[in-house]
Amino acid sequence: MTIDDCFELGYLVKPHGLKGQFIAELDVDDASAYDDLERVYLALPTAPDKLVAYPVERFSPQGGLRVLLKLRGIERLEEAEPLRNAKLWLPLTELPELDEAQFYFHDVIGFQVIDAQDGPLGIVENFYELPQQDVLAMRHQGQEVLIPVVDELVSHADMEARQLFVNLPEGLLDIYLNPGAHKNPNAD
Repeated sequence: MTIDDCFELGYLVKPHGLKGQFIAELDVDDASAYDDLERVYLALPTAPDKLVAYPVERFSPQGGLRVLLKLRGIERLEEAEPLRNAKLWLPLTELPELDEAQFYFHDVIGFQVIDAQDGPLGIVENFYELPQQDVLAMRHQGQEVLIPVVDELVSHADMEARQLFVNLPEGLLDIYLNPGAHKNPNAD
C-alpha cells in the first residue's frame, strides 16, 4: 500500500491514558462514516512515505472530528508516544459514496474546466488546501489560475465527459493574465 493509493483520514493528536489509546483528529466531513473502521495505515513521523497497517480495536467519536482510537499491538503509553502526530491513511477504495453532484478532488485532476460564460478554460492540475479554503489550480493561457472551491463558483463535474463546470466571477481570469493592471491605487 502506497500513499498514492490512499487518502489522508487524519492524524494521531496524542496518546490518551496509559493503555495505548489515542486522541485522533479526522480530516473528514463526518466522523461517524468511519464507525466500522477495521484498520488504518500510519505514516510514521520518522518515515512519512512508508505506511504501516494497524487493526483498529476501538473507534469512539468524542464530538466534532475527534475520536478515541485504540490500535491493536499498541498496549502502553511508551509504545503510543512515538506515534504522536502520525498521519492516518485509508485506501481510496474506502472513501464514502458521494451524492451525484459531489466529487473528490483526486477524481477530477485532468478534467477540462468549462466556464458558464467563457467556455473551455484549461485542465485541472491540482487542489491546494489553504487555511481559508480549498482552491483548484488550472493552467489557462500559460498561467496558473486558482479558483476557490465554493458552491457559487464550482458547479458540478461530468465524470463521463471528464469536465468540471465553473461560474467564474467577472475579472478573475484578468487578475492572472494582466497582474499589473490590478494594482491597489491606495498603495504608494
